[in-house]
Amino acid sequence: MRFKIENGSFIRALRGSVWLAGPALLLIATPSAATEVTGRWQTTDGGVVQIEPCGASVCGRIVSAPELDAHPDQTDVNNKNPTERTRFLRGLLILSGFHQSGDTWSGGWIYDPHTGSTYKGSMEPLDGKTLKVTGCVMSPLCQSQTWTRDR
Repeated sequence: MRFKIENGSFIRALRGSVWLAGPALLLIATPSAATEVTGRWQTTDGGVVQIEPCGASVCGRIVSAPELDAHPDQTDVNNKNPTERTRFLRGLLILSGFHQSGDTWSGGWIYDPHTGSTYKGSMEPLDGKTLKVTGCVMSPLCQSQTWTRDR
């Protein structure tokens, strides 16, 4: 875009440039729907996990699951640490430490309350409605699930 600047109209031209560039900068600074992982996600077994900011990273907690609806007082009985076996499953932190790098969220940990095991994890939004969640014992021993956005 070219501006013809005459007789003190430099400020007006500059204001016009800022006005045009402002919305573009907002688009660059905000995450797109394709990379956004926060929100409620339905897991492959019918559970719901809430992913939200936790400091400089994101984390996720169990909101509901079919087993929890039937027995809401379930605790983390399979945890390898006996002192943590009395924690309730509803609200339990199962995703932590994920940092965004491009379209992928990595560097985090996934806790599986069914086995009491913790795995290195990554998350990759496939579009605004699905999220590929991968847990690895060690590469290449990984398993992925595709979760769908609940809300």
